[in-house]
Amino acid sequence: MNVRTYAFAQLLRVLPRTRITRAVGMLCDLELPVALSRAAVGAYVRAYDVDLGEAASLNDQPAYGSFDAFFTRSLRAGARSYPPVDHGLVSPADGQLIASGTVTPEGLIEVKGHSYRAVDLLGSPEEAERYAGGQFAVVYLSPRDYHRVHAPAAGSLREVRSYRGDLFPVNRISERHIPGFLVRNRRVAIALDTDSYGQVTLVMVAAMIVGRITVTGITGRDVPFGTHVPDAPRVFDRGAEVGVFHLGSTTVVFAEAGAVPNFDRTAGSIQLGQALTVSPDRRPADQVRAAARPLDGEDEL
Repeated sequence: MNVRTYAFAQLLRVLPRTRITRAVGMLCDLELPVALSRAAVGAYVRAYDVDLGEAASLNDQPAYGSFDAFFTRSLRAGARSYPPVDHGLVSPADGQLIASGTVTPEGLIEVKGHSYRAVDLLGSPEEAERYAGGQFAVVYLSPRDYHRVHAPAAGSLREVRSYRGDLFPVNRISERHIPGFLVRNRRVAIALDTDSYGQVTLVMVAAMIVGRITVTGITGRDVPFGTHVPDAPRVFDRGAEVGVFHLGSTTVVFAEAGAVPNFDRTAGSIQLGQALTVSPDRRPADQVRAAARPLDGEDEL
C-alpha cells in the first residue's frame, strides 16, 4: 500500500468536498479580463496537453469569457466522424474507455477490478432490471478532454433523473481507497428511447471540482434533483449534444440485452462517435473488458 496515497485518501474523507466544489465552480463562472483568460487557459493547455485545434471558433472574440466557457468549449464542425448506423452504439464522449462488457444477470458491472450494482448507478430498480444481461461501457473524461456528452444513437428523450451524492475525485486514490466511490458520487441519468436499439441510458457521474452537470432542454445552472419528463417529444439525432460536465468526470452507457452488438472495443483512448463494437463478425464478448492502466491523471486533485 502506498502510504502517501492512503494518507491523502483519509484527508479526502474529511475535506468539505461539496463546499470546495461550489467555491471552485463560482470562480470558474467569473468573467475574466482578456489577459487573465489567456494566461489561465494557456497554463491549463500546457499542463494537460489540450488540443485547442479541435475547438470551435471563438467568433472573433479575443478570449474565453470565463474558465467555464473554456472548459465547456464546443468542437469545430467535422472534428468527429461516425461509423455506419448498423455498427451499433457509439461513444457519447471523448476520454478513456476504462471498462465495457455485459451486465450480469444479477445486475452487476465490473470496473477495474471492482463490482458495482447497476441499480446504484441508475437509481432505478426498473431500469436495473431492464439492463440485466445487457451491455455497459464506462468512459472516463480526463482534464484534457472535450467535456460535452452526446447521444450514442438517434432517438428521443424519455426522462432525466438527477440524484444527490458525494463528490469524491475520480482518480487512482479514490479507486484504491474509497469503496464504491463511483456510485456514491452525484449522478444524472439520461434515458433515451432510440430508433434502432431500444432504450439506452447515459449516467453522468460528477466528482470533486466537477459537481455541476447541465442537460439539454433543462434550464438552470445545474440539473435540479428529481425526475424530469419532457412535456413534448425531444428528438435527438445521433451525435446530438445531450449534456455537459462543468469540469469533467465519467459517463456510463447502458443498453438492453440483445439490442446491440456486444461492446468489444479494447480499453484505452476513445473519441466521441467511435463505435463501441469493433469486431466485424459481432461475436459475443467472452468477458468484461477492463482497462489494465489506471485512470489518467496524478494522484493529486
